[in-house]
Amino acid sequence: MKKMTRMLIGGLMIMALIGTSLAWGAPRKTTVTILAGLSSTDDGMQEIITKAVAAKYPGITLQWEALGWSDNFHPKMQQYIQTGLPDIIVGKAQDVATYGGQGLLADLKGKKYLTRVLDAAIPGVTIKGKTYGLVYNCLYQGVYYNRKIFAENGLKVPITHAELAKVIGTLKAKGITPFATHMVDTWSIGNMTMQFAINDVFSKTPTWGDQFRAGKVSFATSAAYKKCYEYNKLLFDNTWSRETFSLPQADCDARMVQGLAAMKVSGSWSIQNFMNVDPNFDFGVFPFPNQTGDAKLIFEPNMTWMKSARTKHSAQVDQVFDVLTSDKKAAIAFLNLTKTSSMLKGVSPTFPNPSQKDIDKYAAAGKLIDANSGNNQLQWGGFQDENAKDIASWLQGTMTLKQALEAADSRRAISKP
Repeated sequence: MKKMTRMLIGGLMIMALIGTSLAWGAPRKTTVTILAGLSSTDDGMQEIITKAVAAKYPGITLQWEALGWSDNFHPKMQQYIQTGLPDIIVGKAQDVATYGGQGLLADLKGKKYLTRVLDAAIPGVTIKGKTYGLVYNCLYQGVYYNRKIFAENGLKVPITHAELAKVIGTLKAKGITPFATHMVDTWSIGNMTMQFAINDVFSKTPTWGDQFRAGKVSFATSAAYKKCYEYNKLLFDNTWSRETFSLPQADCDARMVQGLAAMKVSGSWSIQNFMNVDPNFDFGVFPFPNQTGDAKLIFEPNMTWMKSARTKHSAQVDQVFDVLTSDKKAAIAFLNLTKTSSMLKGVSPTFPNPSQKDIDKYAAAGKLIDANSGNNQLQWGGFQDENAKDIASWLQGTMTLKQALEAADSRRAISKP
């Protein structure tokens, strides 16, 4: 009995010593879980962010679950909505419209770290006065073009449809493929179609999606949206039609760098591929011409950090967001990796970007338009993605254009973000 008593007392003393060491010595670790929906250029940023957080807050451990945003992010979010969200969700700015109004995300308004973000980043992630996202970087979307090919053939950047037709005609006459077009991935078709719609539909009727759900407009009867579908046919007819549904994105981008095509409707995500092939490749960017000749370059707030409304580690999440916005060295490393532009004040990437002078020109002229003007009107996952599949079927001859447009109308109920 005495032996057991001595053992019990000894155990209690050891436990007391351990508790004292935790209180006075090494800090307790907090694991912050992250679900990250990554764009094609983002993989590798986890190491940059993890290292930066560990340097300032060694008591925080980041546990990542990284997957492709276009294919797997939204289905995974639906699973987590049922079982409980991770502490941090990393998606795109448009995801705030999808999840912010459901009570799933915490309001970040008033946090010091939001003052370090550009003012332009706030409206797109704010719903009814509550800010649900921290936008970290941005992309630009339009027509990327080979400056050398344009210069050698006396081509000017087209503004109207007639000017674009002239550029295409000149290139074809000289044996140059006008467009490098990547359609093997549904997201690429969906992205191009939304680019067209932003300048042809949503810039003219900002509430087109709401009117669509109210039955006031439809895809089948909208001349403007029909035209947006037809632009895909224009690209398909002026690219490698036999390969566009099998050519991987990196190979498609490489062909443009190699001078095998002059233009590509894309976004900043192609820059990484361009520079992997040739760091000295000279390229520019311009808006795809719309029907009224006043198209704007599309600006897309991209990687967006969101806090779960039910996280048990709110303070630690705020510390992670503090690092994101205050560690300029880490931010520049991230921007240089992804070949994107910054949404933080006083932070600019250092990689050479030949298209930056075009971006600056359109910005100075007030000719930028937010991609969320369309993405916040029509849901990406089950709606835009399914529409893109129908466009692919139409281009491949298994569906008519009329059927593709009517199919979009049949999904009216799931079109709301």
